[in-house]
Amino acid sequence: MEFGYEAVSYSQFSCIGAGFSGIGLGASLKRWYGITDIRIFDRHTQLGGTWYISRYPGCACDVPSALYSFSFEPNPSWTRILPSSQELWNYLHHVASKYDLISRMTLGVNVEEATWIEDRSRWRLTFRAVDSDQVYYHESDFLFAGTGQLVTPREVDVSGIESFRGPVMHSARWREDVDLKQKKVVLFGNGCTAAQIVPSIVHETGHLTQIVRSKHWIMPPIDVPIPGWARFMLRYVPGLLKLFRLIVFLVAEKALRGFPLTQSAARFRASRRQIAEGYMRRTAPAKYHDILIPHWEIGCKRRIFDSGYLQSLHADNITLTDSKALEIMPNGVKTTDGFIEADVLVLANGFVTNNYLDNIKITGSKGITLREHWERFGGPEAYNCSAVSGFPNFFLLLGPNSVTGHTSAIMASENSINYALRIIKPVLDGKARSVNIRPEAEQRYSNGIQHALKNTVFSSGCGSWYVRSTHEGKEWNAMTYPWSQGYYWYENLFPNRKDWEYQVS
Repeated sequence: MEFGYEAVSYSQFSCIGAGFSGIGLGASLKRWYGITDIRIFDRHTQLGGTWYISRYPGCACDVPSALYSFSFEPNPSWTRILPSSQELWNYLHHVASKYDLISRMTLGVNVEEATWIEDRSRWRLTFRAVDSDQVYYHESDFLFAGTGQLVTPREVDVSGIESFRGPVMHSARWREDVDLKQKKVVLFGNGCTAAQIVPSIVHETGHLTQIVRSKHWIMPPIDVPIPGWARFMLRYVPGLLKLFRLIVFLVAEKALRGFPLTQSAARFRASRRQIAEGYMRRTAPAKYHDILIPHWEIGCKRRIFDSGYLQSLHADNITLTDSKALEIMPNGVKTTDGFIEADVLVLANGFVTNNYLDNIKITGSKGITLREHWERFGGPEAYNCSAVSGFPNFFLLLGPNSVTGHTSAIMASENSINYALRIIKPVLDGKARSVNIRPEAEQRYSNGIQHALKNTVFSSGCGSWYVRSTHEGKEWNAMTYPWSQGYYWYENLFPNRKDWEYQVS
């Protein structure tokens, strides 16, 4: 590809995404190597990624705050076990400010292309300003992708949505100007997001109808306020905050016992199922048990910690239905059991998953795009969840197979950042121009992780968003990690440098 002489800005590092991963990268570069020459790009007008766009009523994390934070920036001031989206955004803004990253962010732009320039060992980014449609160019020695996994809303698979006369809003595009008071609201979805929205809005609406499209295991609540005396001790008692984080980590890792398809794991899942099913039957109205309680293995889909959802189903102005939605009409939804009137539609049907960097054309050293590279494998994958061969000096943060299913994704992101910084050290020291994972190492890792996942509960047939079918009809899981986060930390701590190729000249 020939490049002209357009005005091109430069930074040593570039990162696509200003959420947890991008901020973690910027902070770690400064902590590890004293490097501040980074430019972080994001499509939104504010930092925060998922925790900026997710502002629906009741929005909160489903991982304890002690773990859903950077190990190098522990926060003794969390007010709840499961922090709200606003509290998480405040935390991210604090970290970004502390490490002077806000001034290094270019917000409100869509990165459209990233191309490796072989003779200069640089990445060139093409990005477009959202407000002006102006195109700009930027180059860097290293490119990181921290675009996140739950960002692009999934379109509802029911025809006629464009004909609806009232407001339609996805949970990740919540409209604060829409008044739900005494309105007939129809909500699509029954996952974690819906379980947070329903108890937050049901008493405000005139009537709320929830169209349940799948079932989920719902565990007893774990969220409680953290009292002031506990926050005081976490702040001032030496070592207590680290100990608390370790304890929460070990408790969360217990869930890993249920992932393998073994007799021992089956017994563990049975005990967890007994807890979840007993709680659901005691708490939810009996008339909805058949709609709510799954028959598949617990752990196959991500668990939900109840935040008042099941109790809210006792409200007089709510109806649950698992009738299939056939068509969205101007004034409601046509289903297999009739017609549901609606003034407002709420889409809590999740995000596009198993697709990474789908809206960005990334071209590597041999003119092959990232999408073409992944088509050869059958789906998105990466060595150590972060590197692909033929794409030098390029790393994915929270990339393919880095989701844990039971604990904090922030730990996985931080581990992959630390891994990348270890790998690129010879390039930073001037001993090489670029570094690239060897194709055979990537293939070996990809085969190994897909084989391991076939022997886990994720492949037990629940129709989870973790798994999709390839064009050849094979099962491909580009989302979950089959082993413990302790193992992932160890693998990142001691890289196998024989799997990497350093370009010297």
